[in-house]
Amino acid sequence: MNIVDRFLEYVKFDTQSAEDTGKTPSTDKQLVFARFLRDQLENIGLSDVELTSNGYLYATLPANTTKAVPTIGFISHMDTSPDASGENVKPHIVRNYQGDDIVLEENGMVTSPTLFPELLRHIGEDIIVTDGHTLLGADDKAGIAAIVQAMIYLQEHPEIEHGRIRVGFNPDEEIGLGAHQFDVEKFGCEWAYTIDGGDVGELEYECFNAAGAKVQITGVSVHTGYAKGKMRNATRVAMEFLAALPASETPEETEGYEGFYHCLGIESSCEQANLSFIIRDHDREKFEQRKAFFSKVADELNRKYGADTISVRIYDQYYNMKEQIDPVPHVVSIAKEAMERIGITPRIQAIRGGTDGAQLSFKGLPCPNIFAGGLNFHGPHEFLPIPNLEKAMQTVVEICRITAEQAK
Repeated sequence: MNIVDRFLEYVKFDTQSAEDTGKTPSTDKQLVFARFLRDQLENIGLSDVELTSNGYLYATLPANTTKAVPTIGFISHMDTSPDASGENVKPHIVRNYQGDDIVLEENGMVTSPTLFPELLRHIGEDIIVTDGHTLLGADDKAGIAAIVQAMIYLQEHPEIEHGRIRVGFNPDEEIGLGAHQFDVEKFGCEWAYTIDGGDVGELEYECFNAAGAKVQITGVSVHTGYAKGKMRNATRVAMEFLAALPASETPEETEGYEGFYHCLGIESSCEQANLSFIIRDHDREKFEQRKAFFSKVADELNRKYGADTISVRIYDQYYNMKEQIDPVPHVVSIAKEAMERIGITPRIQAIRGGTDGAQLSFKGLPCPNIFAGGLNFHGPHEFLPIPNLEKAMQTVVEICRITAEQAK
């Protein structure tokens, strides 16, 4: 099976994760895919294949050299985003893309380079797209396909020396919980890479510092005809809370290293409003300032409307992994050299988001992020250039080769 067929096989599985289910994995359908992968890893000859009850899958490709090569790992997540359906994905391949609009088959939706100019970087390539009613699932089944295919390639080419290689596939990355129960000690690597980035050449070891926030607003409901001096409309207080946050510091208004506040959703009535937020900044000091400002807004509204009006819960999710990667620069330089060997110009950049690698790095496993090849994740305009997928696999192979070459 080639890597394209492997990817197309994987996206048949609906593995969408879900917030607030209180279990791991958050959805049972992720375990269906995990069991399939477990059997596949065993069938291709990997050893120490283990699937935990919580949906974490580990396996080993044994070393083929007696050199003292560090054990390294490659990690991808099995879930797809709650933002768009992953059920009944029907991908198709646009052959020899020429820079025009792509009309998706199911509903006539158009993926256009006018809105998505990154398409123009892939003229002349074969591109996998959706049919318009689901996401594609390249985030992160492209990463899984690249890792599995690389393990097969290394077994088929024993002339490539490599050390012990560990593979890890986990659930629930899309809801920020993928690394929470990842057993770093059991994984047993000196360092690892998440294969979970976007376009070809991406190499990332900086990410946001991240927090989530829940805001609960308690109102007072009375008959509108007799409301003066009595009613406290929770919906209007929620609007006032939102208006107090800087309008220029939202995802749609920021880029690069600029942080933001993002309202994920609101449920409201006159009596009660519940708001969900994420807070992001690459700079740790600015991150702490953002959290403090968020709480300050709530305090000011409580002074205005009464101390029992607003309650805020802020919880840290992950931190900028640069703090943990900087002391081990060889982890990045090996990945950079691997890309250069296969003709890729590495694009080292900060992630405007996070990966499991951020949390794993703070658990003692330095873990930069490498491209898996897909673009426009989390919606029906997602696409995957086939050369990107192939190069992701080749990068994994070269990392293994270089790590062995550099061993004493």
